[in-house]
Amino acid sequence: MAVHRTKGLQRSSPEVKKLVADAISLAASGSQIEDRFWEERLNARLMRLLKSQNQNVIDAALDQTFRINTVAFEVLADIAETLAESMKVEDEGQEWDVLLLAMPIVAHTRYQIPSEPLPVNMVESTAQAIHSLIAATDTRLAIVPWLYSIDQMPHSHCQTRILTEALASAAISGKDVKLELRDMSETIAVLADPRFIIAALSAPSGSPIFKWQEESPARQERGVSLIGWQNAMQDPIASLLPGCEFELLLPEAYFTNCRLADKHVRPLSIRAAVNFLESALGILPAGLSCVVGAFGQEQADEYRISFSAKGSAEVMYGVIWPLYDRESVASDALNDLSDDESPIKKICDALHDAGVEDVFRHAMLFDPEFCDDCGAPLCPDRSGEAVHAEMPGDAPSQQPLFH
Repeated sequence: MAVHRTKGLQRSSPEVKKLVADAISLAASGSQIEDRFWEERLNARLMRLLKSQNQNVIDAALDQTFRINTVAFEVLADIAETLAESMKVEDEGQEWDVLLLAMPIVAHTRYQIPSEPLPVNMVESTAQAIHSLIAATDTRLAIVPWLYSIDQMPHSHCQTRILTEALASAAISGKDVKLELRDMSETIAVLADPRFIIAALSAPSGSPIFKWQEESPARQERGVSLIGWQNAMQDPIASLLPGCEFELLLPEAYFTNCRLADKHVRPLSIRAAVNFLESALGILPAGLSCVVGAFGQEQADEYRISFSAKGSAEVMYGVIWPLYDRESVASDALNDLSDDESPIKKICDALHDAGVEDVFRHAMLFDPEFCDDCGAPLCPDRSGEAVHAEMPGDAPSQQPLFH
């Protein structure tokens, strides 16, 4: 998946040191000429690592730059992502630019969100909508016939590069996508989660790849493309996701849209949890009590939200609100609501919007503990302990599958 923030300290190797030094130099550059010099150096180093599948070095360099120079982290992450999700390919004397696309569907439900093969008519509908509403003239497209969950997506730059290469040849040649899709990992059942359709879009090098890059009269603004995309895909996606509410985001570059979908799903996770508890236990939102705590080792990497019946200390359900990009939170501001853009303010707003009035915020940083038996993340209770969320004994043993 997209790199948001890396975890843990890793031993620095010569390759890591070179990447870090070049990224810091690029971040400090004062001219485009110098920018290009450092970019070419980083491109060459990162491409060697991608080809050799050496993800550990990339992760270690990102970890170090994140800790010491956030601007260097941004430029290093941007170049690594660009090389993983795009490429140039020559075919029969023509050079093509290829971009890996993610088409996010941010869904929530009281039941279960499917992840499965895409029917032929769904692939055809998606291709038609892409060509008519998103892609520039003279582009070519290859769509993976699978509705991906986040668990099934490539989890590194190296894996993403492999997928980009596989789809690039299919897009340019017009042949079927040849990927092994029979052994997809199982999807963790959650009430709010993004789904993705993945594709590669190719254009002759130097030509526009999206409609909003073209000149008039072919040019179409992003907002117009988004509305058209949502209208065209509403019914086809609804047939794939029965019992689900969803929002369609604009098809865009892979890493950008992975992050955007992750952020969009966070408040929906809270609303879906409230709806589920009302459906399963008959507890109205006003009858719920929530405890919010920041979790991480040296800094907050996520917030965990516990749900209890008002007046009860027993945690019934938990939701994770992960932090991305530059959403770092100072240790003395973990429960500070004064900043409207702070994660804790957004969490509390989402809870209040869902009808939950009783919200307790911890000021401490919890260790990111998990259950030794089942691996479930432990959630904060009001007393400051991280505990296992347990539904009452008379609650439904599992979420019904509505599909």
